[in-house]
Amino acid sequence: MYRGLAKLVGMETPALEGSVEDEINFLKQKYNEYDFFFLHVKKVDSYGEDGNFEGKAARISEFDKLLPKVLELKPDVLVITGDHSTPAVMKGHSWHPVPVLIKSPYVLGGISSAFSEREFVKGELGIFPALNIMPVALAHAGRLKKFGA
Repeated sequence: MYRGLAKLVGMETPALEGSVEDEINFLKQKYNEYDFFFLHVKKVDSYGEDGNFEGKAARISEFDKLLPKVLELKPDVLVITGDHSTPAVMKGHSWHPVPVLIKSPYVLGGISSAFSEREFVKGELGIFPALNIMPVALAHAGRLKKFGA
């Protein structure tokens, strides 16, 4: 689905198989060729749907350890989030909010001390509908003439 939607908006969609590190290495290779990237760590969702808490936690930890490689690229804006909550205990998608982390020159920051659902309730973004993630990300990238109109 993600690859199909990306194609509809004109993005290239290489078929990547392998680890999160393989995906980040590919990102590093192609970084100067594009101005927008979407990296999807599917196994986080898949393991949640399988009820595999340990596998899900391991994929998140794998990404956490590799995040400095992404930050070395000095992105103007970095958004880290999930497309939906998939608690392993439920073995499926749920209604729970997902944390959203945005790094940009316009983030005040310093409110949250961890990347978690409970900690992000206190963050400067608060709780907002997921359909607003792209407008907020585009605003942080300076890509909107006017926000909210």
